[in-house]
Amino acid sequence: MQDVKAFIEQQLTDELAPVYLSVLDESHMHNVPPGAQSHFNVTVVTDAFNDVRRVARHQRVNGLLAEALQGSVHALALHTFTPDEWEARGGSVNASPNCLGKNNG
Repeated sequence: MQDVKAFIEQQLTDELAPVYLSVLDESHMHNVPPGAQSHFNVTVVTDAFNDVRRVARHQRVNGLLAEALQGSVHALALHTFTPDEWEARGGSVNASPNCLGKNNG
């Protein structure tokens, strides 16, 4: 898979019609080779999650991204919201913590 970020964006857009989607490649924050495409932080806000529990939302996203998860993706942080939940949060999520295994120099 050439561009994992593009694959994630396309799959989630096609299948969930999100009102907001953020796919951040956080691989550079970890102790991996340059260009690894291994760590992603995904926020998806969609009406498709109305009346769906958090675990089921994550299972749905994981299923949609199975091809990437079987490849180079090592970590996938998921933030899944309905539009009402997203609005109640003020349209934000917490930043990812620093990786303890990162070689900082």
